[in-house]
Amino acid sequence: MKYSSLHILPLVVLIFIIYACASTGTPDGGPYDETPPKFVRANPEPNAINSKRKKVVLEFDEFIKIENAAEKVIISPPQAETPEVKANGKRVSVEFFDTLKENTTYTIDFGDAIVDNNEGNPMGNFAYAFATGETIDTMEVSGTVLNAQDLEPIKGIQVGLHKNLSDTAFTKLPFERISRTDSRGRFTIKGVAPGTYRIYALKDGNQNYLFDSKTEIIAYNDSIIKTSMEPATRQDTTWNAIDTLKIDTIVTVHYTRFMPDDIVLRAFKEENTMQYLSKSEREQLNRFSLYFSAKADTLPTVIGLDFDEKDAFVIEPSLNNDTIRYWIKDSLLCERDTLTIQVDYLYTDSLGNLVPKRDTLSMMNKVNKEKRLAMAKEAMEKKEKEMKKRRKKGDTLNIVETKFFNMNVDAPSSLDINRNICIKFDEPVHSIDTSAIHVDLKVDTLWNEERFILVADSVAPRQYYILSDWKPGLEYRLRIDSAAIKSIYGLHTNKVENTLKVKTLEEYGTLYLNISGVEGNMRVQLLNSSDAVVREQQVKKNNTCDFYFLQPNTKYYIRMYIDSNNNGKWDTGKYETNTQPEEVYYFPKVWEMKANFEFEENWDVKSVPLDRQKLDEIKKQKPEEAKKIKDRNKERAKKLGLTS
Repeated sequence: MKYSSLHILPLVVLIFIIYACASTGTPDGGPYDETPPKFVRANPEPNAINSKRKKVVLEFDEFIKIENAAEKVIISPPQAETPEVKANGKRVSVEFFDTLKENTTYTIDFGDAIVDNNEGNPMGNFAYAFATGETIDTMEVSGTVLNAQDLEPIKGIQVGLHKNLSDTAFTKLPFERISRTDSRGRFTIKGVAPGTYRIYALKDGNQNYLFDSKTEIIAYNDSIIKTSMEPATRQDTTWNAIDTLKIDTIVTVHYTRFMPDDIVLRAFKEENTMQYLSKSEREQLNRFSLYFSAKADTLPTVIGLDFDEKDAFVIEPSLNNDTIRYWIKDSLLCERDTLTIQVDYLYTDSLGNLVPKRDTLSMMNKVNKEKRLAMAKEAMEKKEKEMKKRRKKGDTLNIVETKFFNMNVDAPSSLDINRNICIKFDEPVHSIDTSAIHVDLKVDTLWNEERFILVADSVAPRQYYILSDWKPGLEYRLRIDSAAIKSIYGLHTNKVENTLKVKTLEEYGTLYLNISGVEGNMRVQLLNSSDAVVREQQVKKNNTCDFYFLQPNTKYYIRMYIDSNNNGKWDTGKYETNTQPEEVYYFPKVWEMKANFEFEENWDVKSVPLDRQKLDEIKKQKPEEAKKIKDRNKERAKKLGLTS
């Protein structure tokens, strides 16, 4: 059959249209569901009174699920046996196992745990309450829990109330009302009756809702709090349905403000004073260590049961005597697989008294002698094979490798004015010949020997500093002759020669602080972007503090603490003596330091509330963001070309 072009043309157009319709890509599934579930009803009904039911059922308008119920759902008053919280279809059930208390308001605070089954839209701050008596309590208490040492928000710590105002209530009785902090450290205790309370925070290790272990993190407020409420307004915004970056309407919302709502609790862990031997190990061939649970005023006594301990060790205690390292001086003694020792030390008994205690310990090598000999033989055979290969290639030199005492010299080619040369050793030093150490200053083309002082670090073992009158912009040379330093094992150091130039004053920035708002013995810490201390110094009597020789193009932050006992360090609190941890403040600003530039800042320490002082960029506990389904719809609209 013949087809004319007039017949073929409509057929081609029809095929093209069908193909185009079939090739438009994956069909769009429509906008994402942005609507959270809605509460419909409950049994008992919300805010019911005289309720004796131990099972609560809540119903919603769509299928739902509960996310992280153990973490997010808070039931108050706290229960000895955890209630069962379950989601099934459109319902959530909460079953209590404890006996319900008389004349008590029960609150089940779901937070944002209830979400729809498909898109995970959270309900938000959803809570349900009922009362076993004639009245239901509706007051709330809110605030923030911060780490007392660095003002980090503490997530997941319990915050509780006691109507019993005695100090012993915290250690003898469980909380009457509780809440738990979110990722910002914020908490809200709901269902509170009008009255006066004491408030506490507790990282409850054994889940008994009271402070009964020194290992638990706690916080308490010195003042009694009193609940109140008042009418208030706030400005709320609604956003454009298409462009979520554009405000559609600003409305005034009337609500009831419950107070106090600005409590700040500074959490801390008490210093552990219980002394006991927590660990012992022989971490390498020539040393072993003893680890104690708390600082001590004296060192333990070590007696060798199968060797003579007299002059057998170089002992390196930590600053607080809680870690003691024993270097075994005799190399033959090092080779023994096991050393049996008797350790006498002071131990804290069940009454809290220090009493003598004796332990017998076997300090065993991690690798036994047989295996060490086999490994040494294997290494020797490998070395001999390498030597044979070299001889075949014509290398007839019989090179004997000299073993040196390992020394790490920190003498950078560009030396900061406020630094000194640092020398570290892997093993204890037996002797140092300072006449074999030279510091030279370059004058024109000649090197003139300079005076210096060699000092041992007062805290870090096996660490020394070379101090000299370093002059800005000048060039120096460090020379350490071979065999200048000897280890306890008879090895000597190799020779060292380093040249270094001291930076000029113009290469640094300076920060001057004028401090107000607090009194006392203040110490200011300069911090880096990791919230780590770079420098620390005491505030002068005129409330000023200066930091010189700061690195350019570097971010600096400021923290200060009140050194109440003037011991040069931050101290924690103690509940038994009503001692709060030493106060800590952050300057809510960052400085991008510039070379040859001076910053002068006035710091009113209490001008910004404590919970807003530490900048988010140096917080380790980052706030968790709420789900943003609307952002997904915005991206969908862009892809479909519905927005410009």
